[in-house]
Amino acid sequence: MRRALRNIRTGRLQRSLSATAGLSAAGLAFEIYLEHYKGSFADPWEWAPIACTPPLVAASVAGYRSERAARTWLPAMSVLYGANGVIGSVLHVRGVQRRPGGFKEPAYNLVMGPPLLAPGSLMLVAAIGLVAGVARRER
Repeated sequence: MRRALRNIRTGRLQRSLSATAGLSAAGLAFEIYLEHYKGSFADPWEWAPIACTPPLVAASVAGYRSERAARTWLPAMSVLYGANGVIGSVLHVRGVQRRPGGFKEPAYNLVMGPPLLAPGSLMLVAAIGLVAGVARRER
């Protein structure tokens, strides 16, 4: 426990953040799949975050095992995953806008339409992966 606290205080979190990014992405992909499945995968872009998850998880595992992978592959896959979050944000806003009444009927369309803040979770997981790329390795 002391060692973990010392690592946190000194900013040595690379392995922990790598594992967190991978585990978070895996759980998030399952949730995304279920939500997009409910919508029958109406837009082909709905497959993009699911397709980008395995490379991020693989980079996270590699980053947990290797400092070199944590500094190269994990940030690269995190940028790809974060870009999916940005694209998803745009598509979700557009999805609410296209519903009958658009943003003029927020009580219904913000609840029943695509969740506006959900793609932000991809960007948060990507941020964890990017921070892992610049963090120092645990001892």
